[in-house]
Order: sequence, then structure tokens, then C-alpha cells
Amino acid sequence: MFKPTHILPLKFTLLWPLLGLALTARAEDWPQWRGPHRDGKSAETGLLKTWPAGGPPRVWKTTGLGAGYATVAVAKGVLYTAGDLGEDNYVLAFREQDGQPLWKARLGKAGAPGWGGFAGVRGTPTVDGDLVFAIGQYGEIAAFEAATGKELWRRDFIQDYGGKLPEWGFSESPLVDGDKLIFTPGGEKGAVVAVHKRTGALLWQTADFTDEAQYASLVPATLAGAPQYVQLTMASVVGISPAGRVLWRAPRKGATAVIPTPVVAEDLDLVYVTSGYNIGCNLFKVARHGDTFTATEVYKNRVLINHHGGVIRVGDHLYGHDDRRGWTCQNLRTGEAVWQHEDGPGKGSCVYADGHLVLREEKKKGSRVFLIEVSPAGYKEKGVFEQPDQSGKEAWPHPVIANGRLYLRDQDVLLCYDLRAR
Repeated sequence: MFKPTHILPLKFTLLWPLLGLALTARAEDWPQWRGPHRDGKSAETGLLKTWPAGGPPRVWKTTGLGAGYATVAVAKGVLYTAGDLGEDNYVLAFREQDGQPLWKARLGKAGAPGWGGFAGVRGTPTVDGDLVFAIGQYGEIAAFEAATGKELWRRDFIQDYGGKLPEWGFSESPLVDGDKLIFTPGGEKGAVVAVHKRTGALLWQTADFTDEAQYASLVPATLAGAPQYVQLTMASVVGISPAGRVLWRAPRKGATAVIPTPVVAEDLDLVYVTSGYNIGCNLFKVARHGDTFTATEVYKNRVLINHHGGVIRVGDHLYGHDDRRGWTCQNLRTGEAVWQHEDGPGKGSCVYADGHLVLREEKKKGSRVFLIEVSPAGYKEKGVFEQPDQSGKEAWPHPVIANGRLYLRDQDVLLCYDLRAR
């Protein structure tokens, strides 16, 4: 099951702990979906500005992740992910240094909700101190000791909160805020739930917000001076207070599946959302008048129709893949296309670090990984390699950059690359 394959020579492997200590000040963990701030961005610097032919050096490869589309969370020297192994799915922990397995803990039932046969966990585990939380595709949610995998508590989205299984299963990555763990089972009892992270005890459920769950994850934000959680569903974009009260809600109709996580520009009090199936993108301005909040639509267009690869804000621009015109740079404030690159990388996901985006194509065969310079001046490719050990299934797990390394999960396989400049 677990079969780490080491790529580095032994003498380098023995030196690795010392190198890790030297680089700690410049490194950054990635403890949850889309990184420390759920925006797809790493604050790391000192990374490669160009890649050599064949891509950056591979550090290690490990197997035993099982079936699934969860990417990795990285915290305190450990990688966490989840996947189907036999009739159950598991949360899995590996050593960051070399990919060696540390523990696995049962999460719930394995399988492929909906049509298409897409088996496996979709949501990435969330790490908070000594705890790790995960959601299975059928709605099991559980807390574990991060060091050992010991289960601390569990609940069920459908049985405990009245949720309804989305067509392709629950796909959210839970959010931690202080002592609260927040997630979106959806449904008539209340779409969003908060529990105490250490006990699982219910704190609140949004009786005034009852949309069915889609596939996006909650984003913490401060908008119009108020802390809140932003979520996107098939029918709405919403801001919810830390006490579980709906602060504002804007109607916004999706189609088939609404997946990308909202992009929040706290400095501008703006919320940007996009989804596929020819829906496109919307920008909302959140304002406060006394105790009343409003969300006014600034624009709505199809410049960036993003199915599920995610959109990243860098300054006044947004970067992501448009379903019709390829990789796109869009002006956040106006919604206008700055550039669109139809002849480059195919549809996929992305992550940002040190002035560059790493793009990962989703295609089943010949999937490539690209390094591009982030610039509104145009598409500037700085490196490319074809991912080895491809599973033959869609490469949907988003790439992760943590502590100078790039992680690519493809079903049972996890690949680790060194991005640091020498």
C-alpha cells in the first residue's frame, strides 16, 4: 500500500534536516484548502524563476493514497490528505521530509456519488494545531489527533444536520475560526453549521439561510468592518457572522455544479465569484449602514467562466482558466479581460508563489505542469514538464506549494518537487 520511492542520493538525504532548519525562516506551511488564507497564495520567496528542461528536481514519490481528488495540507512537518482504500475512505498522514507514511484513520464510506464514477474523497483535510478535520464524500465529518490519527469525534451531514447529498458528493474543506469548526451541509435546518472544534458540540446552524450545499468551501473575511464567513451556493452568495447570523445575501444563480471558492478582496470590500456551465463571474460590493449590510453587484459577465480550477487574485488582477478562451487575466475592478491565452496550457488548476503561478492541466493523459510569470502584460511561460506516473484519470487535485516544495497528487500517487532557487 505505502511504497515511498526516494529520488535524492543518500548523502543529500542525510543533509536534509540541516537544510530544512536553514530555510525555516523563508518557508510557509499550507495547513488547509487553498493555503493559509484560503486564497491560493503562498507568501514564500526565493523560489525558481525558471524551470530546467524536464521541470524542477523531484525529491520523492510516495504511493498508498488510494482513490480520490483531495489535495494535501502541510503543517509542522506532516502532509495530510484523504482517499478511498477498499470499502472505506481514510485520512492519511505522511512525513513531509521523505513521504514516509505515518498513520491512517478511517473517515467514512468509500465510493463515487453521482454519475461518472468519480470515486474518492474530494475535500482537503484542515489542520489546526494538534487537530485535523476532514469531510468524506458522503458527508461524514470527523476530528483526529494530528500526531496519531486518533479519532476524537464524528458527525454526519445528513443525519445530524439535515443536509442533502449533492450530485457528486460533499466536497468542502472545513474551516477553523478560533474554537469553531464551520462547514456547509446545506438544507432546511440551516445551510451552514458551526461546532466546537474539540468536542463537535453544535454551536449554531443558520436557520435563516437554507440553500442546498454545492461544492465551494467557506472563506473567512472582514468586509465593511465586520468579521464573517463567505459562501457560494447554486442560488446565493452570502456573508454569515461568527455568531451564525446572515449579514448579507445576494442572489446569484449557477448551473449544474457551482465549485470554485469565492475570492475576497478585503481591502476593497469586494467578493468575486465564478462558476462553469456558461455562467461566468460576478463581483459584489459589500457595504454597511448601521446594523444593515448590503451586497451590490458591480458586474456580471463571461470573461472568466471557471469550472473548478480556481481563480487567484494578485493585486488588481485575477488569474484563472476560462472554459472558452483558456488561461485568463481579468481586471478585478472592471471585469474586463486583460489577456486570454487560448493556445497554451489546457484547462486546470493553479497556485501562486513568489511572482509566479504553477498551472496544472487536468487531462487524463499527457497532463503538463507550467510555470508562468504573473503579469498583466501577457502570458509569460517560464517552464513546463509532463507529470510522470499519471493515473489515467482527471488530474483534479490542485497543486500545493509549501516550504519550498511543490506537491502533485494523482489518485494513489503523491509527487514532491524542490522549487527553491540555489
